[in-house]
Amino acid sequence: MNNQLYIKEIQVLFDDVQKSKVFEDQKMMTDAVPLFPISEINAKYELEKQRESFDLKSFVMSNFDFLGAKISIQREDHLPIEDHIEKLWDELTRTAYEEKGTLLKLPKPYVVPGGRFNEFFYWDSYFIMLGLQVSGRIEMMENIIENCSYLIQNVGFVPNASRTHFLTRSQPPYFSLMLDLLFETTKDENIYIRYHDTLEKEYAFWMDGKNDLDNDSGIKRVVKTKDGDILNRYYDAENTPRPESYLIDIEDGENALNEEFYRNIRSGCESGWDFSSRWFADGENIQTIETLNLAEVDLNCLLWHLENTLAKSSAFQNLTDKENYFLERAASRRQMIDKYFWDGKIYKDYHLKKHTQTPSEHIAALYPLFLKLADEEQAKSVAEIIAEKFLYQGGLVTTTKKTGQQWDLPNAWAPYQWLGFKAMKNYGFDDLAEKIKNNWCSNVERVYNNTGKLMEKYNALDTETIAGGGEYPNQDGFGWTNGIYLTLKKN
Repeated sequence: MNNQLYIKEIQVLFDDVQKSKVFEDQKMMTDAVPLFPISEINAKYELEKQRESFDLKSFVMSNFDFLGAKISIQREDHLPIEDHIEKLWDELTRTAYEEKGTLLKLPKPYVVPGGRFNEFFYWDSYFIMLGLQVSGRIEMMENIIENCSYLIQNVGFVPNASRTHFLTRSQPPYFSLMLDLLFETTKDENIYIRYHDTLEKEYAFWMDGKNDLDNDSGIKRVVKTKDGDILNRYYDAENTPRPESYLIDIEDGENALNEEFYRNIRSGCESGWDFSSRWFADGENIQTIETLNLAEVDLNCLLWHLENTLAKSSAFQNLTDKENYFLERAASRRQMIDKYFWDGKIYKDYHLKKHTQTPSEHIAALYPLFLKLADEEQAKSVAEIIAEKFLYQGGLVTTTKKTGQQWDLPNAWAPYQWLGFKAMKNYGFDDLAEKIKNNWCSNVERVYNNTGKLMEKYNALDTETIAGGGEYPNQDGFGWTNGIYLTLKKN
């Protein structure tokens, strides 16, 4: 796989385009496909930009293609919402059998989120798969797993999304859960054997550096606490502005005191929560972002699931030593989840420098319940707090703080409606599960009836408006909303 970042090859032009705000959305230039060899475009640019009549936007438009950069899918003939979603699966299907610009090639078709997002996204794809399962689209579920496996085998991990500028970070590791979902659908245990090597490779990526750690230190995605326990954190290999949010990062970074500001920003993106007060030292301002100082409850729960799945896939192959190793790793991590993330009332992230839980209350506290890691008392406490502080008329919000960031109050995101529903069902809180389901699904239906669209996120507090906040407008399409709506309605 060609990992050459062509954005770096056109750095001068790219820098000028982004800083000049040629496009309202900075993602446009990262997705552009050069029509001519890069060296030729660079030479032309150096020559033509000296001219008095030079127009930067015209130059870009004549030297790059913007394939499918924007899609807007309108409802036809007032279709019922489920019928609309069935049509959307085909509308949102893409192929990338060869590399184009920053787009990575993938062996199988895939479903994109929609709106400005026209590439394969890692954790989105799990929630999309839930809807594909309801729709009986098993082949597309298998395609998603095949694409993830291809990326893990060729890159070493599943990037945030299938573009070259995401080759420095992943997203929440859902591959093992994808296998569970396919097994649930097909009852084929060979799935775990077939992808055992892929599971091991992904695990190696997340654990890379663990043998070189001293107590109270971190390398890449692994950290060792002062007590000598191994936990994981989100991380990005680069400490530069994100190409897809280039000017935003430069402007935000001007007042940041942290010399690893850009790496902290990028590491927040690996979580999928870009951005939230969850990452901010002062709970308010992005300039205080400190993702690298945190071990996150969601990530460590997902890695427990990966360890458990590796133990299971080892057992299927009679690999007793490996089975025991991963069972020990999973058992140890389960204890660590209690030790470091449970504050007596709810699960929170752990601050590696302050040696205590962070003050941020957030919906990732659902993960230990979603994966059945909490005991009955813990689950009861979390359920009470979720009902009291997170559940609104339009669904579950992600945090209890309103900062203008899109992963904060008042926004309700599809993944956490499913995690919340399943978490409550796992511990017998059926009434709360139904309320989570009905509140959010009613919100989705209301917006669909008013606009003909399915949105990336929803406003949980003011169900008369559409959600906002963040670095770009609310998107329509929308992969994980479609998937979660279908699966909630079925359950």
